[in-house]
Amino acid sequence: MAGTTGDTIRLTARDGFTLSAYRAAPAGTPRGGIVVLQEIFGLNPHIRSVADRFAAEGYLAVAPALFDRVGPGIELGYTPADVTEGAGIRARTTMEGALADVQAAMAEAASAGHVGVVGYCWGGTLAYAASARLDGVAAAVCYYGGGIAGMLAEMPRAPTIMHFGALDKHIPLTDVERIRQAYPHLSVFVYDADHGFNCDARASFNAPAADLARARTLEFFADKVG
Repeated sequence: MAGTTGDTIRLTARDGFTLSAYRAAPAGTPRGGIVVLQEIFGLNPHIRSVADRFAAEGYLAVAPALFDRVGPGIELGYTPADVTEGAGIRARTTMEGALADVQAAMAEAASAGHVGVVGYCWGGTLAYAASARLDGVAAAVCYYGGGIAGMLAEMPRAPTIMHFGALDKHIPLTDVERIRQAYPHLSVFVYDADHGFNCDARASFNAPAADLARARTLEFFADKVG
């Protein structure tokens, strides 16, 4: 894989709000753009590393700081206290504001061509919402988005796949089955893993599940984004 360079940039959303974002560019000509949407822990080192890995695959990766509307520079870890704090911050955000910021990140990523969106936890729900509500999404990947089952009246307009953990206490398998029944044409993958299985900074990290989900995600983006 090619090397990457990452830096912090500023984005302006459609309502005039400015936010920061992490931009990771591939060493060569990008094959497309990927917008990386955070968990409830802010634009922290893990999310930047996720963007770096997509850049290493040849994509221009842009990760917006979706907590900036609450406060700038929020970066949390994964302790129980961080979980409580992150949930409280997320509760102070709005879907409209978050999607405006996602759209601004998409506009930045679009300089590389078609744009895919991938999100984790809260970001997984936002990736689904982006697929349903925003123009310009070439493909969406949703990792354990707990809010998706409550949004099934909104059909994804872009090709969308989802990853869930069978051991996830936050997202019951009955919710996963509801998603499958609502949209049987979508690929919904379930792994023998817990919530947050993709994050190597969390105790719930599951390398085999993360590797398989990543392989499926990269294959999907290669087909739909470039």
